[in-house]
Amino acid sequence: MEIITGAERRRRWRDEDKLRIVAEAEAPDSVFALVARRHEISRGQLWKWRGQVRRGELAPVRVEPEFIPVRVMASAALSMPRALGKSAAVNESGGEPVPQSRATRSDPSRIEIVLPDGTCVRVDDGVGIAALRRVMMAVRR
Repeated sequence: MEIITGAERRRRWRDEDKLRIVAEAEAPDSVFALVARRHEISRGQLWKWRGQVRRGELAPVRVEPEFIPVRVMASAALSMPRALGKSAAVNESGGEPVPQSRATRSDPSRIEIVLPDGTCVRVDDGVGIAALRRVMMAVRR
């Protein structure tokens, strides 16, 4: 026996919870009344939710895929204007910084990393992971 001493409040069920409970009730070998009892709802409420699901009134929220525009540039020099921030480049032999003029040349083997703050790091595709890690740590400071 349950004794309610305060003002009774209605529970608010999220759609995800309703759908999960209805799916549990419709699973093979499930007992409708036991599912309702386990979640402390009436059989009538569960029956109503089940009807809403079948009529399509209660359905999972569909998140439409969102596409992010991507621009592929023919030249690394065109993809990041110099005015946006500092830039650094690393050559493939030892991780030493290279002059800006060499770093901006058009080279398909060059990788350009643009950070959210506008910092641009250009590296050759053969740069070692240790050298790249050192450069990225220096840029973060």
